Amino acid sequence: MTKILIIYTGGTIGMVNDPTNGMLIPFDFEQIKENVPELSRLDYNLDVHSFNPVLDSSNMDPEIWKTLAELVYNKYDQYDGFVILHGSDTMAFTASALSFMLENLDKPVILTGSQLPIGEIRTDAKENLITALEIAATKEDGKALFPEVCIYFDAQLFRGNRSIKYNSEKFEAFRSPNYPILAEAGVHLQFYRNYILKATGGKLKLHTNFNANIGVLKLYPGITPQVVQAITDSKVDAIILETFGSGNTSTAQWFLDSLRQAILSGKIIIDISQCKKGSVQLGRYETSRELLKMGIVSGYDLTFEATVTKLMFVMGLGLSVEESRKLMDESLRGELTKD
Repeated sequence: MTKILIIYTGGTIGMVNDPTNGMLIPFDFEQIKENVPELSRLDYNLDVHSFNPVLDSSNMDPEIWKTLAELVYNKYDQYDGFVILHGSDTMAFTASALSFMLENLDKPVILTGSQLPIGEIRTDAKENLITALEIAATKEDGKALFPEVCIYFDAQLFRGNRSIKYNSEKFEAFRSPNYPILAEAGVHLQFYRNYILKATGGKLKLHTNFNANIGVLKLYPGITPQVVQAITDSKVDAIILETFGSGNTSTAQWFLDSLRQAILSGKIIIDISQCKKGSVQLGRYETSRELLKMGIVSGYDLTFEATVTKLMFVMGLGLSVEESRKLMDESLRGELTKD
């Protein structure tokens, strides 16, 4: 029988109304089959691991990602797949982080959650949970069909490190702006095999050293030297530069000098676009040619969430600045497209 481990971290999906005061409270996920009786119709052996206490996803951080990654790593040989129940607000960050922490993954790690609590009549929680379990259990020729970290939400399966939360009010909370969906749930489950990562066949490796000492510099017309230098002159080890269009910035000399000085001081700077869809193309326009010359790394079509977690992961490897820049320029877990 297929064995799936459900990991409940917290979030709306695990909430029910307290009959005494009407407030939302987490229910005991050890009793999950009582709350979701449809699970008994699935021919799976389900185990549950609940965080205690459960967490609002706004409180997620690298230490909690480490706990999750270690849990999957330590239970890896005991289960065919893993479903992580998580608050939607930072789900894309956690999915991206886990994709880098779990190298050579050949089993599915599916994150899901809901916009309405599981006890609500119109809840999306049951469908998200049941289908996430079905996807985690899917095999072809005895091997998992999805050997990667994914997010399942509102009938669509996304690569975790390609996902963003874009809507806080609709059930369709997530999108993958620069990569196709991996599967779709309608009357039948439709799998798009050409877009699924291929298992490497190597032994699972766990990476838990994250360096979170990064800064974010989001550009806007009229940005002042004081604002820019507050980031470029700070003691961060790396900077995410959120630029215009395909990677363009101001060509003001003071601005370029601030970036150049940051690089000379040993900081990694990676350029990603403020646009959700599209890719950074350094050097295509004059406004980004100087960035390329001074050694700023192109983020291509990375999401902000994947950029943050990839930087933390790469800088935690203890490599030289030049080696770290090279890794940031490569696709490690299918998180970016260079062409």
